[in-house]
Amino acid sequence: MDYKEFVKDIVNMLKDKMGEDYEIRVVNVVKNNDVRLTGVIMMRESDRVSPTIYLEGPYRQYCVGGTLSGVADGIITLYREQVRDIDFDVDSFQEFASVKDRIFHKVINYEKNRRLLADVPHFRWNDLAVVFYYGVDEKIIGKATILIHNNHMDMWGQTAETLFQTAQCNMRRRKPEILIPLQNLVEEMTGGRIEDMEEVRLYVLTNCDKLYGASAMLYSDKIRELAEELQADLLVLPSSVHEVLLMPDDKAGQYQDYRRMVEEVNTTQVEPEEILSYHLYRYSRKKAEIEEIIV
Repeated sequence: MDYKEFVKDIVNMLKDKMGEDYEIRVVNVVKNNDVRLTGVIMMRESDRVSPTIYLEGPYRQYCVGGTLSGVADGIITLYREQVRDIDFDVDSFQEFASVKDRIFHKVINYEKNRRLLADVPHFRWNDLAVVFYYGVDEKIIGKATILIHNNHMDMWGQTAETLFQTAQCNMRRRKPEILIPLQNLVEEMTGGRIEDMEEVRLYVLTNCDKLYGASAMLYSDKIRELAEELQADLLVLPSSVHEVLLMPDDKAGQYQDYRRMVEEVNTTQVEPEEILSYHLYRYSRKKAEIEEIIV
């Protein structure tokens, strides 16, 4: 069964299982980097919000031997888990005073998101764009967020500048930066000591949530502190929208090698919608700013 047939059949199966009280709708969603996904929304007449359950994962489950009924049951279970945790006041969302404490920013690739950026407030930063989102509730599975569009900005009577100022304050206060040696992070994840990495001066910059942590570059004090400690400019390697890697810039002319490494990691290790950039950056001690390296 191809994907289109699967979507049609799974929707019919969900309608049978959920009953007449629910309207089942298929939606096409454009995610970061112009990645396009197919989702399903299940709503009763009294519902004002509902989670979107994406169908690409369930289709893979079906292709490796899952039954249509079993896959539908999995979608329903996921829907019930997520809808149970939603605590979202639609009326309050219309008032800036009610939402301003949960407005944050993230950085995304400018070129890959040109169509999206036409409809969202943003700032250009090197080859990236700074965009804004509303954090719905950290308890929700996947830490649900709402990307702020131009119509939201207009509804609140705000400008992109005020959104940025608000987001900067919230990032520092609620999503403080974390800068740790890569070795420490790997050992934390694996639970063991890795002696082979002890001589590698590679650091990870993210935020306390490790969600859209690459934007910590916009408010980091620790980058400057690390550069002073190492007495060197810092090479910044984009890892994903969630983090970047830092290392001393030895000016050895190996930028092409690092660029190829970033390209390979993006191609083989990073989900398409989480790719940040294929370019390199440098933190200049003299300028006290991050600049793009043209290779």
